[in-house]
Amino acid sequence: MARKAEPRSRWCGCALACVLSVALASSVRASDWPHWRGPKWTGISEEKGWLTTWPQGGPKKLWTVRVGSGFSSVAVADGRVYTMGNTGNTDTVWCLKAETGEVVWKHSYPCPGEFGGYPGPRATPTVDGNRVYTMSGAGHLLCLDAKSGDVIWAKSTMTDLKGRTPGAWWGFSCSPFIDGDLLIVPVGPTVALKKATGEIVWSSGDYKASYATAYAFDFNGQRLVAVFNAFGLVVVAETDGKEIGKLAWQTSYDVNAVTPIVSGDKIFISSGYGVGCALVQITAEGLKVVWRNRDMKNHFNSCVLWDGHLYGMDENQLRCMEFETGAVKWSERSTGKGSLIIADGKIIAMSDSGDLIVAEAVPTGFKPLARAKVLGGLCWTTPALANGLVYCRNREGDLACVDLRAR
Repeated sequence: MARKAEPRSRWCGCALACVLSVALASSVRASDWPHWRGPKWTGISEEKGWLTTWPQGGPKKLWTVRVGSGFSSVAVADGRVYTMGNTGNTDTVWCLKAETGEVVWKHSYPCPGEFGGYPGPRATPTVDGNRVYTMSGAGHLLCLDAKSGDVIWAKSTMTDLKGRTPGAWWGFSCSPFIDGDLLIVPVGPTVALKKATGEIVWSSGDYKASYATAYAFDFNGQRLVAVFNAFGLVVVAETDGKEIGKLAWQTSYDVNAVTPIVSGDKIFISSGYGVGCALVQITAEGLKVVWRNRDMKNHFNSCVLWDGHLYGMDENQLRCMEFETGAVKWSERSTGKGSLIIADGKIIAMSDSGDLIVAEAVPTGFKPLARAKVLGGLCWTTPALANGLVYCRNREGDLACVDLRAR
């Protein structure tokens, strides 16, 4: 039997819907946030199309879950959110459903609830395939099954990796850094392990630990790792841990806490306590300071490099600085000692008092687009954006999911 022809108006409507779907798909891009500082460890998301204009009452909050005290940010992968918290001297690694906050699994173990007067874990879980890697304040390095939470392997940072604590003890804070088959943690010595088994591949240096996560990059055909420890900036070869260069950088209480930012042959480092920042060049003779000033003092939250400019927290203010020269472009005090990421050319920041802020990432001035209070308490933890949802948490352990998806 011959198929009856559809009315032309109905066909046109279907065609128009298809065109609009394609157009929408090309303008909206979503992605996971699988570890500290996002997909490429840079603090930058490639997501587009999320909402930058909010209703008067602020964006919709999908859910809030109490996960225990601490400063651990979140990792988001395959519809699940991973974070850490501490309650009653017990650390818990949480796996939640991204859309609802419903608990999928949790893994708990004894761990001190406070380090140097500040509560809970500091590091962010790292999701890699079907595994999630975590570091506690006391140095429990765990590899868990991402679907079930079962322990695959575990290491004691102090015993198994010969870790060394900083002069002042605020707990291990480095997030597990995955590059290829290696898991790299600067815990005094910089240690590279086989991510599958936890077997040590190499251990490099005899330094005190500090609080920063490692970062790997390519330079002159070689894979290198930049580490910011209690001594200062140390660059090693990823294959065997051999030192390529180092630069002393003394900070009060050994607090060198931010992830080094690499662009070409230059590395940006920064610390608080009045020390400031520097741009360092990798040369045949080692590491050389290009410029140094006190205009960007990152206490514990890292800057983000975007379009030739650094956006970060100079102690208790948001600041924009030119990468190549160190020249300050603008400052904004309403964030306090907050944190930020960048997506689609826009800053997504959390103030230390719980305001979620969106502003243009441009050097011509602070240009806010939206602002709303989403949490109370002390908010020092970096937000994360994944698939149109922003995750924010406070020290007390409230984890909130804010919906910025376009309707």
